[in-house]
Amino acid sequence: MKVAVVSVVGAFRTGKSFLLSFFLRYLHSLEHPEEFEDENNNRKEWYELSDSLKSYDGFHWRAGSERDTTGIWMWSHPYIINNVAVLLVDTQGMFDNETTMKLTASIFGLSTLLSSYQIYNVDKMIGEDVLQQLGLFTEYGRVASDNSRNEKQKKKKNNDKPFQKVEFLVRDWQHFEEEEDVVKMAAEMDKVLEKVMSDRDAHDLKETREQIVACFDKITIYGLVHPGFAVTKKSYNGEVDKIEPVFLRLLDQYCRRVFTNLEPKTIHGRQITGPELATFIEAYAEMFKTGADFPAATTMLEATSAASNTNAINLAMEEYKNSMDRVAGPQASNYVKEDELAEDHKQFVSRSLDKFNSIATFGSKSSIEKSKRDLLGKIDKDFEMYKSLNNGRNPLLGLEL
Repeated sequence: MKVAVVSVVGAFRTGKSFLLSFFLRYLHSLEHPEEFEDENNNRKEWYELSDSLKSYDGFHWRAGSERDTTGIWMWSHPYIINNVAVLLVDTQGMFDNETTMKLTASIFGLSTLLSSYQIYNVDKMIGEDVLQQLGLFTEYGRVASDNSRNEKQKKKKNNDKPFQKVEFLVRDWQHFEEEEDVVKMAAEMDKVLEKVMSDRDAHDLKETREQIVACFDKITIYGLVHPGFAVTKKSYNGEVDKIEPVFLRLLDQYCRRVFTNLEPKTIHGRQITGPELATFIEAYAEMFKTGADFPAATTMLEATSAASNTNAINLAMEEYKNSMDRVAGPQASNYVKEDELAEDHKQFVSRSLDKFNSIATFGSKSSIEKSKRDLLGKIDKDFEMYKSLNNGRNPLLGLEL
């Protein structure tokens, strides 16, 4: 099954985990609609599932000024929407006066590499510092993407961008003129983004915007008003009835916006599955694990290439084994003549290599060729096993002529 990853990044204490708890509640309402009806079978709003957010299992959060989330957390339960498994990711807040800028960049970078929908949580407005931080990592993505293309791809002027979507979620939005009209609010948001991303005369400001545009397929914006001062108190325990109604209406619209027509995670033109994502997570986590230095673009390239080749081998082997199992696997009952089995093997190897070649398109030619040799070595080993199983079903076995 294809997988989509929605990740939230941003400064610490800006409500990322709070937002993700609402995401979980919304997704739960899609998975269990029967829980949102009262005793008279009247449908309730999804955010009215309980009196308090903390009475519903979710990402941990708390009121106050101290950091709550450390590292990167992925919710363990995938939600299935339109045959796509949706995963949510929470990240440690940036600029908390404790975490180094290199570690902050690593957390931001790893989250961006893994996500298909990156939400950049910002406070009140999209300042130049926000764009500079986003540009810090996306430049690495651009370099890695450029280095990964082979000559044939470059001649075709392949315009694939390394990342899919980034959305600026502006919290405590203060520029709404008409709080009763959500459509007008959305139009206002789009105007702000257009102004923020417009060309600048200063070289460094212009370059930052060009980097961001070159690295993301889509750049969008959404704004949420302040949820109410009751929410900011240390004593706040997640009571929904203390949240401003306008915030809840905008949040409702936002959840529908995020999770409607959500695109699967795509890496170099391929929509990937859950097991494939796990391989990329392992490769990227290894790359970022020290946090001492931000990985060089070549290191990112190598990690992505290694994960891509591993997935290519695994899926190609699956193609071969599924075919051979039907002919000579443990559950097969009929003996197949040796020459026929050899012909089947040859045909299945060809299919397996086609599968491998369709996936292993990223990285150096030498690394791809090495992975292909590894694949053929695995196939040869398995073929010996299939021949042994098949010989055991030979009705003439042990008979002397």
